[in-house]
Amino acid sequence: MRRSHHAIASLSITLAVAALLATAHAQTPQPYEELAKSEAAANADNGKRVAPLKSIGNPGDDVSPEMQAMIGAPYPPHFNADPKTPAEWKELIDRRAKLSIANVPAMKQKLGVKVEETKIAGVHCFIVTPARISRANKRRVLVHVHGGGYVFGPGEAALPEAIMMAGFGGFKVISVDYRMPPDFPYPAAMDDAMAVWKQLVKTNDRRRLAIFGTSTGGAMTLAMVLRAKNEKLPLPAAIAPGTPWSDIDEIGDSYKSNEWVDNVLVTWDGWLGRAAKLYANGESLKNPYISPIYGDFKGFPPTILTTGTRDLFLSNTVRTHRKLRRAGVIADLNVYEGQSHAQYQFNVDAPETREAFTDIARFFDRHLEE
Repeated sequence: MRRSHHAIASLSITLAVAALLATAHAQTPQPYEELAKSEAAANADNGKRVAPLKSIGNPGDDVSPEMQAMIGAPYPPHFNADPKTPAEWKELIDRRAKLSIANVPAMKQKLGVKVEETKIAGVHCFIVTPARISRANKRRVLVHVHGGGYVFGPGEAALPEAIMMAGFGGFKVISVDYRMPPDFPYPAAMDDAMAVWKQLVKTNDRRRLAIFGTSTGGAMTLAMVLRAKNEKLPLPAAIAPGTPWSDIDEIGDSYKSNEWVDNVLVTWDGWLGRAAKLYANGESLKNPYISPIYGDFKGFPPTILTTGTRDLFLSNTVRTHRKLRRAGVIADLNVYEGQSHAQYQFNVDAPETREAFTDIARFFDRHLEE
C-alpha cells in the first residue's frame, strides 16, 4: 500500500525530531565521574592514547586582543587545497602571494625599513635595511630563508618576516628568494640558499653572521648548518629556526594532538603533506637536508626556537630543541600560549610579535660579535 503524503510528512518530522534529540543528548556534558571511568577504560592498555571529543576556547587575558583575534579565527580557505597539476599549484601560489604582497608597503613604512632587490651568486635576493642601525649592528648581517611549505612566498611575498626582523631588531637582513616547486623541487631551494651563504662568508666574518627563518625557513636554517658542516664551510654565529618543519613527515605528537586545533596549518593531510611530497620529489622524507631532525647537531651554533601551544609543529620544535641540548648546543625555546603555527609573526601590531622578534634580536646580540 502506498503511504499518503500526510504520513510521509509525519514520518519526516518524527525522524528530524529524533535526530535533534540525539544531537542534544550527544552534546550534553558527561558527568566527570562517568567520563573518568570511560577514559580510564579506554586507556587501560599500553599504546595509543584515546581522548574524548572536546572544544577549546581562546586563552586568557594574558594573551593580547590582537593575538586573541588570530587564535579564534576560522581555518584558512586553502588548508585543504589539492592542486593536481603544476598549473593548479601556480594558481594557488600566485593567489596567496598577492595577499601577502598587498601588506608589504604599509609594513615597510610602519617599521621604517627600505627594501632593495639584488642578486647574490646568481640568486635573487632582497636586502632589507632599517632606518637606524646601532653601532653594534653596523657589521652584522642576518640571512633570511622564508617559510611557506616550500611552495608559498615567491618574490616580495616572502618579505614580511625579514621586514619585522630588520625593523624590530635593527639588523641588515638579506632575504633569499629561493626557487620552489612545482618547477624546482628539492634540492633547488637548498642549493640557492647555500650559494648565497658561500658568497657571504667570503666577504663577511662568520662571527657577525646569523641565519633565521620560520617553518620551512626554520628547516632550511637547520639544513644549511648541516650542509655547511659537511662542506667544511664557516658556520653562522647563531641561528633562529622558528617553529621549524624539521620532520617533513607526519611524525611527532603534535601532528595529531594539535590537528584541527592549529587554525593555520590545520592538518598534515591537507595542502601541507601534498607540498611535502611535491618538494621531496621522490627523495626520502628522512633525508637530513629535507628533515634536519635526522642530522647530526653536534657543533651547531647557539640556537633560539619559537613555537606556540597549538602549533602543529610544536613537536618538531621541541624535538629539535632537545636534540640540540643533547648535542651540547646552547638552545633557547620560547613557547607562546594559545598560538597556532607561526602566529607570532602574523600581525605587526600584536605585542607578542614585537616580543618574539625582540627576543631573537637580543639572542643574536649576545652571540654575534660587533
